[in-house]
Amino acid sequence: MSTLDFEPTSFGKACAVRSLGDGTFTADLRYEWSIGGHPHGGFLMALLAKAGINALVERGEPPVDPMAVSAEFLRPPAIGPVLLRTDIRKIGRRATVVAVVLEQRGRSCVEARVTAGRLPVRRPVWNDAPQIPAEPPAGSITLSTESAEGAFNLAKGCDVRIDPATAGFLSGRTGDPPRLRLWARPRDGEPDPFFALLAADINPPVVFNLGRFGWVPTAQLTALVRARPSPGWLRVAVDCRSIQEAWFDSDATVIDAQGRIVCQARQLALASGP
Repeated sequence: MSTLDFEPTSFGKACAVRSLGDGTFTADLRYEWSIGGHPHGGFLMALLAKAGINALVERGEPPVDPMAVSAEFLRPPAIGPVLLRTDIRKIGRRATVVAVVLEQRGRSCVEARVTAGRLPVRRPVWNDAPQIPAEPPAGSITLSTESAEGAFNLAKGCDVRIDPATAGFLSGRTGDPPRLRLWARPRDGEPDPFFALLAADINPPVVFNLGRFGWVPTAQLTALVRARPSPGWLRVAVDCRSIQEAWFDSDATVIDAQGRIVCQARQLALASGP
């Protein structure tokens, strides 16, 4: 049986961390939460946030949620066990900051700052969300385990639909604007703030619309969690402002079933091709 034939682990179980009792945690990076054999960047963001929040729980702090995660991707970890080291940098009344480092085989792979606090519960005073249907319309394409970037193994753990009108690369077109519209939800359970972090990086790279395929490594990713998602589909609008040589930016806005912005993310990444 291949590594992709087993029963997939739910998102909640996959991003669980195990405490060693001294501010360090262990976790397992699994195939079904990877892209082409590389652990998914959004999943790593959720894992880093989970370690930071759990470090505060161990200290006896009141319950909080991730509000912002800013990560530097130094080198891609492999599928398998990892160590997460946490360092509480600030305990605040409104915002607390925890540094988290993901290590594997003695090498630092991802270094992050997690800002934690209590997410807003009231309706937003201002919510300039992109206009996307609340649910995938007829004709939306389900992303399967095979993609131009490599094996989209996340399809085993979450349901992802894409608007074909924004994804010309799926039908062989190139030259479309680097913008995408998607819908995502976990296959087991409902979205939470950690899944919102994953959803903010769940899209195929926007440069695929320009014919630049292949693995697209992230150099830096910052995500803001704005509210706890309501049950149902998460809508994701992804845009790009500039592509210069190999470098490009990717901005994602994640909207829940109630039309609220629940996560915003911006990353700097490297594209394949000329």
